Amino acid sequence: MTKTELIKAIAANAELTNAAAGKALDAVIAAITDALKAGEKVALVGFGTFEVKDVPAKEGINPATGAKIQIAASKKPVLKFSKAFKDALK
Repeated sequence: MTKTELIKAIAANAELTNAAAGKALDAVIAAITDALKAGEKVALVGFGTFEVKDVPAKEGINPATGAKIQIAASKKPVLKFSKAFKDALK
């Protein structure tokens, strides 16, 4: 499903125009992004929890040369799905 298809599905289910559904979806994505940037978790009951995990720096190997390289620490967005959501897919 593409973003356009998702917008059409939201519009049909919520009885909104495609434009209004698109704005609503963009607002949800922006709100989740802003909360994660601020270091907050976003918990959507029945769906899952978004959070940011810290990935420590580590040593890797360049596959082309075999040389050891340092991989910098980074932050990784994570979505842990709820049990209810997982059960709905069975």
